[in-house]
Amino acid sequence: MKYVIIGNSTAAVACIEGIRSIDTAGEITVISDEKHHCYGRPTISYCLMGATSRENMKYRPDDFYEKNGVTTLLGERVVSIDAKAKGVTLSDGQEVEYDKLLVATGSRPFVPPMDGLDGVRDRFSFMTMDDMDALEKVLSPKKRVLVIGAGLIGLKCVEGILDRVGSVTVVDLADRILPSILDSEGAAIIQRQLEGKGVKFILNDCAAKFEGKKVTLKNSGQEIAFDILVVAVGVRANTELVRDAGGNVNRGIVVDTHMRTSLPDIYSAGDCAEGYDSSIGSNRVLALLPNAYFQGKVAGINMAGGEAQQTNAIPMNAIGFFGSHILTAGVYEGECLSHIAGDIYKKLFVKDNKLVGFILINDFLRAGIYTQLVRDKVDLGTVDFELLKDHPQLLAYSKAVRKAKLAQKV
Repeated sequence: MKYVIIGNSTAAVACIEGIRSIDTAGEITVISDEKHHCYGRPTISYCLMGATSRENMKYRPDDFYEKNGVTTLLGERVVSIDAKAKGVTLSDGQEVEYDKLLVATGSRPFVPPMDGLDGVRDRFSFMTMDDMDALEKVLSPKKRVLVIGAGLIGLKCVEGILDRVGSVTVVDLADRILPSILDSEGAAIIQRQLEGKGVKFILNDCAAKFEGKKVTLKNSGQEIAFDILVVAVGVRANTELVRDAGGNVNRGIVVDTHMRTSLPDIYSAGDCAEGYDSSIGSNRVLALLPNAYFQGKVAGINMAGGEAQQTNAIPMNAIGFFGSHILTAGVYEGECLSHIAGDIYKKLFVKDNKLVGFILINDFLRAGIYTQLVRDKVDLGTVDFELLKDHPQLLAYSKAVRKAKLAQKV
């Protein structure tokens, strides 16, 4: 059996491990346009700030490929898939045949049209190790940095560079930071903390025109001078290979719960895939590292002839900024139960007698129990939810459920 994996990030690693759990002899080839050993992309901000090393960024040990019998074609780009002939073509003309193919091409930065943007010399994205390396070369203590985008990527960049530059200003069209994962009250807590570190935020505004090292904002007309520009507005799934091969594509590459695309023997996983989200009961892109791993593992098992499905994926984010920690999951619908005390913030969302989502800031005590309630759609009538609201613990479950959960951990 010949397995080919396009991509070399979390989903690809998981796919390799899934395949090898079933098939220890088949040929596995990984093709990636990045030249690096597999690494955790969320760690690039920690490397910039000196909290981790390049060696510790590696997602698996140096001998991972060798131990798993993997041939790597790093620094090579796949330009097309021939689903009928079952082969992929690389940019240098090389062709690689497959019996089973995983497309784990991830996502790329979305850069909206902005007048004069092409004339900005020191302009960067912040998604890959190469982005990190390029940005690091121009950092210095007196540089003024402008970040367009107050989402996860933009703010992790801020955290990584803040102590290495003179100033950081963040501009976003939304009315709050982290608008995709936090409500206004929760966002205000994190914003206050970042402002206390010296970060300046300009919200409800966007770039209208760049002129050299100056930008004019659209709504306020304010002019901001900068030396370094980071554009972190959002991302787009890399779906083109499957689309051009005739596969079903929406915002992401459409897959079923086995991670199969609409094309025979072609699977997809990770940030490029549009898989089943149990919190809404339909498919959508969940660009999250744990989801990428689970999808990749499921794909690998099925590619090797095993049986696995992913049916309980939910939106979930775990992220920290300068000592504050955020955990969110599910959807923010139904009755809201909140507890807010200073920088401690908890909101639980209950609908149809089920916990459907939560926002936790600086209050992570046994938060895994909340996650399990959301993921498993537990009827709150079967647990002591009054206890769980303030003190999440196994005692809130029935004796039989506690015994089963403890047995799973052994």
